Amino acid sequence: MGSRGGRRSTRSSSGAHRYPRSARVGETLREIIAEELVRIGDERLEFVTVTRIDVDDELNRAHVYYDSLSGPEADEEIVEALGEHRVRIQSSIGRQIRAKKTPILHFAPDDVIRAAERIDEILRADPRTAESDAGE
Repeated sequence: MGSRGGRRSTRSSSGAHRYPRSARVGETLREIIAEELVRIGDERLEFVTVTRIDVDDELNRAHVYYDSLSGPEADEEIVEALGEHRVRIQSSIGRQIRAKKTPILHFAPDDVIRAAERIDEILRADPRTAESDAGE
């Protein structure tokens, strides 16, 4: 019994299996959704990029995060457009991944990307950073 490492295998298998499966599914969904956004041709979605997708373990829900060149002021319009096309996007996913079920899609702006952009702006605007860059 001790050689099987019961506790250890439970811990490692949940982490080892969960990450690769959700990562694979998320990446596949990201590719399918990106292709479908191009096919849709909705001008509100022209500058939208799917940045990442978080899929739950049971494949019930997928949180689709996006960024847009239109900036945060366009988020409401973008989420509305994505919502209008959600069924079409899910149908495309269903046809392409050949799974028993497809996750319900939820769309949201990628705050991680935006936070990184804000940090970059702050650093560029900081006179101390500008002085150290000029001195190099």
